[in-house]
Order: sequence, then C-alpha cells, then structure tokens
Amino acid sequence: MVERPEGERGAEHIDASEGAADEVLDRPLPEGVRRRVVALTAESFGGLTVAELPPPLRQYARFTPTRRAKFAGNAMAAALESDPVFRQRIAGKLREAQPELAEALDHGTPPAAADPLDVAAAAYVLRPEGWVKLVAAAGEEAQRARAERAGEEAERELDRLREELAQARAEARTDADRIRSDLDAVRKENESLQRKLRSAQSDVKRGEAAVRKAETALEAVRSQAATEKTATDSEVRRLKARIAEVETALETSRRAAREGRSVEDMRLRLLLDTVLDAAQGLRRELALPPASVHPADTVDAVAPGKMTPKDIATRALSETDPALLDQLLALPQAHLVVDGYNVTKTGYPTMPLEKQRLRLLGGLAVLAAQTGAEMTCVFDGAELAAPVLLAPPRGVRVLFSKPGVTADELIRQLVRAEPPGRPVVVVSTDREVADGVAKAGARPVASALLLKRLART
Repeated sequence: MVERPEGERGAEHIDASEGAADEVLDRPLPEGVRRRVVALTAESFGGLTVAELPPPLRQYARFTPTRRAKFAGNAMAAALESDPVFRQRIAGKLREAQPELAEALDHGTPPAAADPLDVAAAAYVLRPEGWVKLVAAAGEEAQRARAERAGEEAERELDRLREELAQARAEARTDADRIRSDLDAVRKENESLQRKLRSAQSDVKRGEAAVRKAETALEAVRSQAATEKTATDSEVRRLKARIAEVETALETSRRAAREGRSVEDMRLRLLLDTVLDAAQGLRRELALPPASVHPADTVDAVAPGKMTPKDIATRALSETDPALLDQLLALPQAHLVVDGYNVTKTGYPTMPLEKQRLRLLGGLAVLAAQTGAEMTCVFDGAELAAPVLLAPPRGVRVLFSKPGVTADELIRQLVRAEPPGRPVVVVSTDREVADGVAKAGARPVASALLLKRLART
C-alpha cells in the first residue's frame, strides 16, 4: 500500500466532508446516538478556546464534561447541527482522540467490534460519505436492542406473574382449606349452642313449673295468714280488755298505798334530818374545807382564751399566707414536723438530693432560731444508696426512715408520740399524710407555705 502525503489525506477529508454535506437525515437523530454525540462533544469541548466556541456555549467553558452534558446537551446538539465550523473543530478533536475509528469511517469500513452507537456518533460528527446510513443503522440497531430487552423484560415479567399466580392459587387453596376447617368448627359450635339452648329451654320450663308451684304455696300461706290474723285480732281484743281490768285494779291499789304511806314518809324525813345534822357536825369537827375541784374540771378540753392549731385555721388568713405558719409556730410548745423530700421536690426538684437536704435544713435552722419552736425534718431512707454523713443544724432534728418504713409512716409515729393538746404542725402536700395526721390531732399545712416562709427569711 502506498503511503499518501499528509496534504493529500487532509484534502481527501475535506472533499469527503463536502461530499457528505449534501446528505441529510430524514428522521430525528436516535436518542442513543444523540446521547453519545453530546458526550463526545462534551469531552472534546475542553480542547477548544473560548474564542473557538459558539457564543451560546461559551458560558459552559469551565464546566466538567459531565456537567456540560447535563446542562448544555441541547445547546451543543443544536450547535453541531447549525454551525459547520464548530462541528469541524469537534471533528478535528475526535480525529486526534480516535484516529483509527476516524480513518476507518473515512474509508467506509467501520470496525466490526465497535459499538454501533459510538460509530454512529463519530459518523455524525465527522460526516464521512454514507454517514446517514451509519446513523440510521445505529438507530435501528439500538431500537432492535431495546425491543430485545423489552422482550426479555416482558418474559421475566410473565414468569414473575406466573409465579405469583401459582402462589396465589396455593394461598387460595390454603385459605379454602382453612375456611372449610373454620366452617366445620362453626357447625360444631352451632350444634353445641343448640344443645345448650334446648337445655336452657328445659330449665326455663322447669323454672316456670317451680314458679307456679311457689305461687300455689304462697296463696295457701296467705290464706293461712289471714286465718291466723283473724284469730290474733280476737286474742288482742281479749287481752286489751284484760289490761283495762288490771289497770283499774292497779289504780285502786295505788290510792290505798298513798293513804297508808303518809306515816312512813314522816319517819323517813326524820331519819334524813338526823343524818344531815350528823354530817354537818362531822364536817365542823374535821374542819373540812369547801370542795375546790369538781368532776367537770377533770375533763381535758381547751379553756376560753387559750388557742390551739385548729383555732388558728378559723382566722381570716389564706392557706398560702406565710403569716399563718408564724401564728402556728407562736403557740406554746409548738412542734413543726417536715416531710423533707415532699418539700424539696416541690420547691427545687432539679437539684441533687444532697443539695436539696442541705438547702432545706439551712432554712429550717434559721426558722428555728427565729421562732424557738421544736423542729423535726423526716427524709425517706429508701432514697439513700449509702449512710448519710450529715451534721444536723442547731435546733433541727433530722430523721431517716428505717428500711421497710416510709417517711409518711414515721411522721404518723411522731404525731402519735406527742401528748394530747400539744400544738403539732405537719408540713406535707401528700393528702394521705395530711388526712392521717389531722385525725391524730395535728395541723397539716402545704409544702408551698413553708417554702414561701423560708424564702422570706
């Protein structure tokens, strides 16, 4: 084979392009070929300067090939179709990138192993002689491939539907068997219910017979009761007549007794005077003072002028007024019992338990110093993971409940230990605790009242 000079090959390319320019597609570019053309143009795009690009495409000069194909695909396809100079520049870049494919297309012998879509895209750009046939053949090949793929997919879908149909038939047979089993069970249950219904009807008939028998017996009893009532009425009339006779005789005997008792009354009066004179003489001889204590004085009660915790409750103070707590603690020998965790979890629940206890005990110590009242703060021992190392503040007794004993029960024990009549004030929002200590004689107040009083110190 004789090697042609480079100038002759370039002239041959130009002649072939000019000859192929007369060829025109009589149908739209196949979609697969169009995508390959856009991708090929996007790859060759970067080898051109901005000045060599058509004006509509210059804004995509800095894009990557993938972004060019995505955002400028339509613009590049239009430029290839309408701008021969741009197409020749892209064709030159394609010849540089794929010289063997370009030379084979120039000679009209595309590689047999090449992808038909790649061959059609290169022919569309290079425009060798017969390029329209190559593009049309590639489109037909792509369409045939799509049809084969569609046929394969339809076959697979048909197989899937057959499997689903077989599965549905199997499930239908299973459901039919289950329904027959359920129907048999329902029939058996129906037979059982019918037997029970017949038994119940028999019971009802027996009950109705028993009712009729009872009604007959009741009628007989009523007749007998009427007969006995008649006899009883006759007996009552006879007894009333007898009572009248007895009352007449009794009145007669009373009159006779009053007439004969006057002498006895005189003797009894004389004896009573003698006893009184003897008692007066004995009192003078022993010099006994007049009695200063009477039985009524031994009854435990609140004398006029003295106040109890219940008297404080009747005053015109709100249950949330801290002044109410001050008046209660001003009573003589007042004892304040505090449900510790109930107060702290009402006032500052987000703090750790240790800081809750320290804050409450500090406030109670100040309150004890101000009022002089006895104060006991009770905490639930169930909240403790280990023994508490705590020095109770001055004037405040700190107690933890034992295992198995709640703080509420310990508060009730403290209230029951106090003597009747001593003012005991219990601070707790727990309604069960408040009701229990109130029955034992203590005065319950809400935790919010103590918190307000401590906030004032």
